[in-house]
Amino acid sequence: MIKKWSIWFGAATVMGLLTCAIGVAMAQGSQWGQGGQSQPPAQQTDKPKTPEVTPLTLDAPAPVNAEEDAAYKAFAAVIQNDAAKKIELGEAFILKYPESRYRSPVYGALTFAYVQAGNMQKMQEVGEKEIALSPNDVSTLALMGQTLPRSWKSSAPDAMQVLAKAEQYSKQAIEIAPTLTKPEGMSEETFASAKNQALAMAHSGKNAEAISELEQAIKIDPNPDPVNYYLLGMANKATSHFDDATAVFNKCAAMTGPLQGTCKAQAEDAKKLGATQLSAPK
Repeated sequence: MIKKWSIWFGAATVMGLLTCAIGVAMAQGSQWGQGGQSQPPAQQTDKPKTPEVTPLTLDAPAPVNAEEDAAYKAFAAVIQNDAAKKIELGEAFILKYPESRYRSPVYGALTFAYVQAGNMQKMQEVGEKEIALSPNDVSTLALMGQTLPRSWKSSAPDAMQVLAKAEQYSKQAIEIAPTLTKPEGMSEETFASAKNQALAMAHSGKNAEAISELEQAIKIDPNPDPVNYYLLGMANKATSHFDDATAVFNKCAAMTGPLQGTCKAQAEDAKKLGATQLSAPK
């Protein structure tokens, strides 16, 4: 795993593991939200159908044929931390089965794998394919909402569009998450933890109302992300809430990791600004 992302990827890994676990169940013939009963291939109807989605979503695809099922099981069996193997098998699967009904869980898992590999361009490319295919995939929406701003480059020609996408993805994840139902066979504790992780990631990805959203992300995350503390500190500092910025930066500086030195310096700077400039009212 690339160190640059390891400070916050724990939440994503939790949901990535769920992707694999439920994907295996799907390959064995079960359907999330359908009482574990095997389902026949979907039929075309006039009634809007909930998109096929990965874990922390509202629906899932059914198995197709033995060869395809075996290929998907092999992909799903690769541990989430083996990003290189996950990418190799996932890309090969999509190449061989471009119209597979397993595209959604494969795209979802590939999105996580590309983040682990540090390939943000491919993460965005595959993640957008997954969201287009499965608009209710909370895991991918939350991951994209959090990751895009962190890999954002102001010099890029589409810089503002990328930030707008990130905010929209986060908003969608926050709206959809409360409507999810627990998959059969998953404990309440695991489901609640994964859903909270997704919400924490989604809240941290929004740009509007940054302070309140980041505070919410930190509050509901069982393992607060140092990056969120840093972003919250910067948001408070930018809005002249110097005391709050100092406190948040100090929390970030107390956490071992790449941001420790940066947060310490920012805490000192925010403290100096608080002593020489007028702080804004809350």
